[in-house]
Amino acid sequence: MRALIGSFSVNQPCFHDATGAGYAALADQVLAVDGLNGQVAARLVAPLGRWKRFDAQRALKMRAQLERIVARPGLSRDVYEMVTKSLR
Repeated sequence: MRALIGSFSVNQPCFHDATGAGYAALADQVLAVDGLNGQVAARLVAPLGRWKRFDAQRALKMRAQLERIVARPGLSRDVYEMVTKSLR
């Protein structure tokens, strides 16, 4: 699971598409995996946590996905910790 989803996030043209679809897709997977394994889901958050390194448009979209993840009720402690650290 981690290898498959992780390989998507290193595909720069797709993941960092200007529409933000790549960020939303990763956030969807983080939320889906969190229900099965919070530790694996937490490791998937890292690419979104690099939002400060990108232009304002992409950074805003990445941050919005982090905020969407953290707003989910019942989020695992592992994912919650990674996302809140990433939002700082």
